[in-house]
Amino acid sequence: MKRVSNRRDFMKGTVRVAAGFTAGLAAAGRTASGSGQQPNARGVTAVIPMPIQVVIDDVGWWSGHDGSKQQEPYRTGIPRDHVPADYEAIARLGRLLGIRPQAAMILCEWDRNNILRKLPTSTWMGANWDNSKWVGPWLEEAADIIRSNSEHFEMTMHGVGHEYWTDGKFTRAEWADSNGTMRPVDQVEAHLDNFEALLNQNKLGPLPVSFVPTAFLHGFGPTGGHTMSLAEILGRRGIVYINTPFESMQNRAAVSHGVFGFDAGVITIDRGQDLMDWSDIGKTPAGQLQGPTCGLHWPNLLHTDPERNAETVDGWVRFLQPFNSAMGTLLAANSESFRTQLVHHVCTRLTLMDDGIRFDFAKVDILPRPPVQHELILKLRSPRALNFTSDTINVTPEPPTETEGSHQYTLRLSRIPGRKEAQLSFAARS
Repeated sequence: MKRVSNRRDFMKGTVRVAAGFTAGLAAAGRTASGSGQQPNARGVTAVIPMPIQVVIDDVGWWSGHDGSKQQEPYRTGIPRDHVPADYEAIARLGRLLGIRPQAAMILCEWDRNNILRKLPTSTWMGANWDNSKWVGPWLEEAADIIRSNSEHFEMTMHGVGHEYWTDGKFTRAEWADSNGTMRPVDQVEAHLDNFEALLNQNKLGPLPVSFVPTAFLHGFGPTGGHTMSLAEILGRRGIVYINTPFESMQNRAAVSHGVFGFDAGVITIDRGQDLMDWSDIGKTPAGQLQGPTCGLHWPNLLHTDPERNAETVDGWVRFLQPFNSAMGTLLAANSESFRTQLVHHVCTRLTLMDDGIRFDFAKVDILPRPPVQHELILKLRSPRALNFTSDTINVTPEPPTETEGSHQYTLRLSRIPGRKEAQLSFAARS
């Protein structure tokens, strides 16, 4: 990947190429799960819908200033500082949609004790780091919003300072260089230690289980002569999931399942194309998602007047709600259900018969790390009202909706441990 110095150009370049790349992969996933098959003789169609997860990057800055020309971080690039209400915006999105958005956090401006002086590669001030400007009551206000909205706000690791500084100058990015080659292992470990220490300072909970690489610079598998990958290092600390655009990922050809692959047991999922530029603020979302991630940067959810953040959030709610009612998609409740559903969407084989559906889970069960969660979701449409029964999988139907003259069902299916196949029967209600 060629070297780029401007974040806006870098993001646009990544998104532009990733758009077609990811669209093709998403389509392949839909075909693999059987969602494109024709109705049976009785007009019934069925699909394991593609899950959509909301991932919001660059949460955690208090300054919004783009300081890249002064060798400071790009931050969020907006014309105001951040306030606790900006954290409430994320929680509001989650509450209104019934989901748990992922907030990919940058934590250097949460440093209450200037511990980052001992990690000069993590900030623009190096050994002279002084964060006193950003230590105040707003830290506890924001932390309380995060803690009290845990069902609608998922902490995700992004980075300490987002970039990597040597001799007072930064290079992109914190975890990998501009080619996606991992930074020295001792530095990776030190940055992880300090991210966790900043969480502890602010009582924000344990190290998250999910990770978004800063600047989307990442390598799949070992890179640059390293004997282990970043994913392996992260996995040793309990991280099980990485979300990043595959177009900018080194060794992307090694990915095994199109929109996802496993690197040292850590599932890595293609983020694809974001709908907005990284610093767009107060805009109404529009366009088409090209894959299973609805990627945002924090400003995309906010307003220049924080008292009007709800207006921007509500625009995203209106944009995202239809993905729940559509036949081929659903909004993932959280990152674990997202990963589980995506694996089934791609790997589980459906056979639609006149009076039922057969499920083959063999390709799910042979994955390097099969889902811990046993539940998957099926959507089914029929011209007649149906009843559902099964002796081989547990079925919990949600109330049906009337769609285009048909009955549309969302069925929560819970696998019975040990069964690699299952059959669901349906019949017209008498």
